[in-house]
Amino acid sequence: MRKIMFLFLLAGIAFQLMSQTEQNEFPRVLNEGTLFGLGTSNVKDTYLSPFNYKGWGMHILNERMKIIPLANYRISRQQLINMDISSTKNPAERINDFAGFVDYSLGYHYRMPVSMNFMIMGGVSGHFLGGFIYNTQNGNNPLSAKIDLDLNLSVIAIYSTRLKDLPLTFRYQADLPVMGVFFAPPYGKTYYEIFNVGHTTDIVSFNSFHNKFAMKNYFTVDIPVKSMTIRQDT
Repeated sequence: MRKIMFLFLLAGIAFQLMSQTEQNEFPRVLNEGTLFGLGTSNVKDTYLSPFNYKGWGMHILNERMKIIPLANYRISRQQLINMDISSTKNPAERINDFAGFVDYSLGYHYRMPVSMNFMIMGGVSGHFLGGFIYNTQNGNNPLSAKIDLDLNLSVIAIYSTRLKDLPLTFRYQADLPVMGVFFAPPYGKTYYEIFNVGHTTDIVSFNSFHNKFAMKNYFTVDIPVKSMTIRQDT
């Protein structure tokens, strides 16, 4: 547990150093933040087990958004890097699942101011996810690899207001995958068959609205405190 916390701390420091360098190179930075999360986690992978596993999970999310000189500086570029790890148990609490994922998105949004305090942004983003789920019971095929590549539609709404003398910024973002591909071996096909025997049929599938609906929703509140900004997300 201490090693995991230490790795997350190092990742946070690295993100901060990267963002400081970017701010020095590109003065038109609109928004940058790093979020840490700790809470419950639910994992279900029918390739490994028919049961839902529950336990704890941690994640770190880094966001960088800046205005770029496209369309007369009406375009913002957003980069999201999310890392998740979790440890979960089956309903009988006898078997563990360990999971780890890296989630990366790069998007471009057109800025459409509605008023002095409200702005809507719309655009597209490319999304990549890679990770694994490891089941401690399965001896023959204990690991499930995850690879996912999508093209998303993305919309952001930003509203700024004040609570007495305290400025607040509310933001909602929704990303919806339109098309993509993912690595999904059929149930019962082992990785030995795929990589050693060469049974590679039906392991990569095209996805769209007909077989995958994975809308992501972000809601954040930015609260400035002296020279820092505290961000609450859901």
